[in-house]
Amino acid sequence: MNQIKSLVNRLTSIAALCLLPVIVRADTLDTGDTAWIMTSTALVLFMTLPGLALFYGGLVRSKNVLSVLMQCFVIACVVTIIWVVYGYSLAFSEGNQWIGGLGNLFLGEVTRESMSGTLPETVFVMFQLTFAIITPALVVGGFAERMKFSSMLVFSILWVSVVYFPVCHWVWGGGWLGEKGLLDFAGGTVVHITAGVGAVVAALVMGRRNGFPETPMMPHNMTMTVTGAGMLWVGWFGFNGGSAVAANGDAGMAILVTHISAACGAFTWAVMEWIRYGKASALGTVTGMVAGLGTITPASGFVGPMGALVIGVSAGIICFIATGFLKRKLKIDDSLDVFPVHGVGGILGTFMAGVFVASSLGGAGYAEGMNMGSQVGVQLTGIIATVVWTAIASFVILKVIDATLGLRVTDEEETQGLDITQHDERGYII
Repeated sequence: MNQIKSLVNRLTSIAALCLLPVIVRADTLDTGDTAWIMTSTALVLFMTLPGLALFYGGLVRSKNVLSVLMQCFVIACVVTIIWVVYGYSLAFSEGNQWIGGLGNLFLGEVTRESMSGTLPETVFVMFQLTFAIITPALVVGGFAERMKFSSMLVFSILWVSVVYFPVCHWVWGGGWLGEKGLLDFAGGTVVHITAGVGAVVAALVMGRRNGFPETPMMPHNMTMTVTGAGMLWVGWFGFNGGSAVAANGDAGMAILVTHISAACGAFTWAVMEWIRYGKASALGTVTGMVAGLGTITPASGFVGPMGALVIGVSAGIICFIATGFLKRKLKIDDSLDVFPVHGVGGILGTFMAGVFVASSLGGAGYAEGMNMGSQVGVQLTGIIATVVWTAIASFVILKVIDATLGLRVTDEEETQGLDITQHDERGYII
């Protein structure tokens, strides 16, 4: 009997030793995950520089092209600085349900050895920074061609601090929406709703461009815009696929559904134009692509191909209608259609994530204790909270800047163009 007990003990010890490497590996660096997220980081930064810069630059008039390129570049610079100083700490450090703490100022706790899951924390910091960069850069489209460069700089700093960092913490940093179980895989609320609402509030506070809507303000270089759109499409694979924070099946599915939704959004928008105006335009097609991409973003890690088809087609139809309604009916000069594309797309995608996550519809399935009704309720809570907070905070920031620095250039400067009046340069030498 003693010999049997001894044998059992030995076998148990051997089994424990066999399992030990598995346990250890779970807490150590995964080179595959790390390589993928480093690649995704480059792709997401590529979306802003040069992707979004070219996309927006082609959409404005030639006298303002450099101002838009400059705004995207400078936002990338200034957001990087404040991300290091306090942004990452507020978004991802342990704090309360509303905002992170200040324990990681100047990235004081980030070292070569510190880890975030299976990644070096340095990689996670940089990946999340690229999201913080592109969000205020998207807002530029709401006030393009009429805001002072100095005011744009102050607005971007305050907006990313008061809007982006808190909402990021609510959803991804351990805050109250994450605890409720909000499904936002890659930024439907954090990126697209905040950017869309911030842009439309800016458009309302600043007023229309001189001549809008009577004078046509057509894109000056569609070749530039289509080139930037292609860069956005490719970069979005890192945006959504990288948000799995691993090289795994979730990342693969996110990339697949991202591409499906982009294609459906672009084609549907083109068909809508064809039906309404008799021709499909390049501008409409690339705008539909962005709508499809923005709408699938919150759902990308949760839905399957069927859900992506429905989401992409819905984005093409609903965002097309929203764009016409905002510009032609309400006559709101959201210059580059940030709210009807990103804001409406983010709202639509966040809502539909709660539906198409259902395993019966090809999705990943609901979390324990959740069903379609309860999940949609959480999604609506996240949408409403993000819209309300962003709208109020953006309005206050804009009013404070207007009362101190002034938001708009003068009528004469607007007529002359921001390239010359704000930067003493021209985009094109004739």
